[in-house]
This record gives sequence, C-alpha cells and structure tokens, in this order.
Amino acid sequence: MNEFIKPTVEYFELWPLLVVFGVACLGVVVEAFAPRSARYVAQVLLALGGLGAALVGVVLIARDSEVYADGAARGVLAMSGTIAVDGPTLFIWGLVLVLAIAGTMLFAERHLDGGVSAFAGQAAALPGTEAEREASTRGLDHTEVYPLLMFAVFGMMLFPAANDLLTMFVGLEVLSLPLYLLTGLARRRRLLSQEAALKYFLLGAFSSGFFLYGVALVYGYAGSMQFAAINEAVRNDTANQSLLLIGIGMLSVGLFFKVGAAPFQAWTPDVYQGAPTPVTAFMAAGTKVAAFGAMLRLFYVAFGADRWSWQPMMWVIAILTMLVGAVLAVTQTDIKRLLAYSSVAHTGFLLTGVLGVQQTSALADGELTALQAVLFYLATYGFATLGAFAVVSLVRDSGGEATALSRWAGLGKESPIVAGVFAFFLLAMAGIPLTSGFVGKLAVFSVALAAGAWPVVIAAVVASVIAAFLYIRVIKAMYFDEPVGEGPTVAYPSVLTATTIALGAAVTLMLGILPGPLLDLAALAGEFIR
Repeated sequence: MNEFIKPTVEYFELWPLLVVFGVACLGVVVEAFAPRSARYVAQVLLALGGLGAALVGVVLIARDSEVYADGAARGVLAMSGTIAVDGPTLFIWGLVLVLAIAGTMLFAERHLDGGVSAFAGQAAALPGTEAEREASTRGLDHTEVYPLLMFAVFGMMLFPAANDLLTMFVGLEVLSLPLYLLTGLARRRRLLSQEAALKYFLLGAFSSGFFLYGVALVYGYAGSMQFAAINEAVRNDTANQSLLLIGIGMLSVGLFFKVGAAPFQAWTPDVYQGAPTPVTAFMAAGTKVAAFGAMLRLFYVAFGADRWSWQPMMWVIAILTMLVGAVLAVTQTDIKRLLAYSSVAHTGFLLTGVLGVQQTSALADGELTALQAVLFYLATYGFATLGAFAVVSLVRDSGGEATALSRWAGLGKESPIVAGVFAFFLLAMAGIPLTSGFVGKLAVFSVALAAGAWPVVIAAVVASVIAAFLYIRVIKAMYFDEPVGEGPTVAYPSVLTATTIALGAAVTLMLGILPGPLLDLAALAGEFIR
C-alpha cells in the first residue's frame, strides 16, 4: 500500500511563475469589473508591474540561493520534482520576462493608429459589418490582450522549466492557446488576421497531438514521465527500443513546430504576416526562447544518453531548416513574411548549436559549452527580432502598415533614422561583425564543429551567405531605389515603441562589442539538473 506524501510548494523558487500567473488571473478580474474607460491604464500598469516583480524575483533567486553559482549543475526540483529551477531556467526566465516587458510596451502603443491600438475593437464582430464599424467609430479597445499576454508568458516560463513530460505538455498548451487568440485580433486586415489564427490553431493542435502521442510512447518505454527516470531507462536500455525512437520522433514534431523548423515551418510566414505586429514581435522572440529551452532540457536531460539516435535526425532538420528559410526568404516581397523566413533560418542556426550536446569549444580565451552558445544566441536573436518588428510597425500608408517591400523604397531619404536602425537589425541577423549576430553565429558554429558536425556548419555558412544577399537587397531598396508613387511615410511612435526599438538596438550593439558579460552569465548558468 502506497503512502500519501504531502506535496510541498517551494514558494520562493517559484515566485516568478506564481506572480505572472496571479497577474494574469487578476487581469481577467479587472476586465470583468473595471469601467471600460479605466481598463487600458489598469491593464498596462498591472502587466508591467507583474512582469517587473517577476524579474526581480528571478534576480533574487539567482543572488540569494545556490541555483546560479559556479557553473555546475545546481538547482532545486520544485513541486515534487515536476519543475526544475536551475541556472538555465533562470537565464531563460529572465530573458523571456525582459522580452515580455518590451512586448507589453508594443501592445500598449496607441500613437501610431490615431489613438487606438493595433487590436480589434470588437473581436466577435465580423469583418465589414456594421458592428465592426461601430466599434471602430467608438474607438473601442481590446484590453483582454494583456491577460492573454500574461498567460502566454506563464506558459513560456513553465515550458522550459518542466522536468517531466506531462508538465511540459501543459506548458506547451498554456503557451500556445493565448497566441492563437492574439493572432486573430488585428484591427486592420481582419480577414488575413483571422485566417492566420485559424491556420495557427489547426496546425498547432495537430502538432500537440504528435507531442502527446510521443509522451505516451516514452512513458510506455520508461514507465515514468520524470526526465531523470527516462534518462535512467535509456542508460539501462532494458525496454523496447522502438517505443523510445518513435516517441522521440513524435515529441520532436511538437517541438520543431513551435520553433518553426522545416518541414514544420508552413505556419510561420502566414501567422507572422497576419497577426498584429506587436503580437508577431513578441511571439517571434519569446516563443523561440521558451521552445528552445524546453528542447535543450528534453534532449540533454531525458535523452542525453541516447544522443547517437537523435543527433542524425537533428543534423538533417538543421540543414533543411537553414536552407529552406534562407532560400524562401529571398523570394518574398512582404517584409513580415521575409522576416518570418529569416526566423526559420535562425532556427536552423540554433539547432546547429543544439548538436554540440555536452561538447566544449575554445572561443577567445575561454571554453564555450553548447548550452552557453545556444543561450547567448537566443538573447541576440530575441532582441534583434523584437526591434525589427517594432520598426516594421512604423512604416505606414492609408491602409495601415505598409509591409510590401516596394513601399519601403526610398525610406532612407524619408526617414534616415528609421531606415538606419532597421538596416542595423538586418546586419545583425546577417551576422556582420560588431553586431550580436556575429558573436552568436560564431558561438554555435564553434560548438557544432567541436562535436564533429562540420557538414552542418558548411550548410550554415552557405545559408548565411544566401541570407546576407536577402538583407542587403532590403537595405538597397531603402537607400538606393526610387520610391513608388508618393513614397513611404513614417508614423513617429510614442515613447513606448521608441523605448523598445532603442532597447533592441542597444542590446544588439553591446552584445556585438562586449559579448563577454552575457557569455559569462550563460556560463554561470551551468548545466541542467537531473
């Protein structure tokens, strides 16, 4: 007869998670009871305050405990071992929260669209109907987006911290469902936005089914959902190997979908184009960070002993993702779709770093681990992508955002500052020296070479050259092409969007010139605990 063990809740270590979840629930209450005129200010302040408090919690946990110490595998297994609060978890939590604060400021922007936000006034109204026109005339605003954002952030924090398969699945769904809704809430181009949301939901539900099927198969193999127990079963190799291999494949489908890896990237350009640009910016940066954190924990902790089985698959997916993303990006004529395929290519570069597993490589005067390289790349990618999409929201015409590449011709003459900042983000994505992208690519390529994955690195270099042509083509259009018709116009933002763009540019520049502090911080994170 099994004895019941009283569960314990490590409140201090879980403070950031609990704060974000509590603020999300409180936002729902505010939406239900606060006067409509007060909801916007209340929700923005509540979201920013909650994210700030959670970020303070991450710093305190790192400072006042042994979780973030000397680079070893240290941490706390909370909630009866279902959540791992270790160095990599805290790094990812901090990165997600900073990106979420910047994303909240983009959500709160009202200056660009004449006093209203980028979100529909009444999502239930059909496009083109009298109800929609009335909502637009009255200047209604969808302030429900802030609780949805907070629930998504909660999922993004739970997903990479999950220490068993069931908790990881819960994190995946809590992360995904709010984003499905947010994608369909664009104020302009409602049909395109709703189509994107439907595609995202259907494909996301399909991939979640694969993930859940993989959970069942791995449980059948190991007899447990805990990562440590799965790792022990893999080491002992006492069960049906077919269950394990098929289970890893199924789990990989769900994770590859979330990061936008080929051949599961089909949703990426449609969703990035159709979603409100603030949602696209936050989703592109935050989801990638959370999903790669979960992928690293799953493959390093649960399946690390069986890396000879999953590494060949990862080689193929990484090469395919980089080449598909780079080649298809060249063919795009819409800025948001172009950045979407660029995101796919960056997923391939990140997978190149994942291939390093526990390998180390010499970078400058120190040793660089694969985990350290991927964490650094996630930070560089997150800030550059968030800043780039924030700039996209500034270039407009009578129909709203002007995302057609032809409408960006001559932007360098119309607004040298906006064009210059966007060109800087593109150069960072291309991996030009003195930008964060160069150091990030050097890091992941180094650990992949140390692991013997030189064919993947060669493919990555080829993809980088193709992508560089793409970015230079956009810069050429902004500075050297003649404008079409009246030319592009730039709507000058409020301090919220301006701060987000400045933050992205400053971090991208600093990490290119002085990458050492963040690399050291990633090194202090150590390894995943088991």
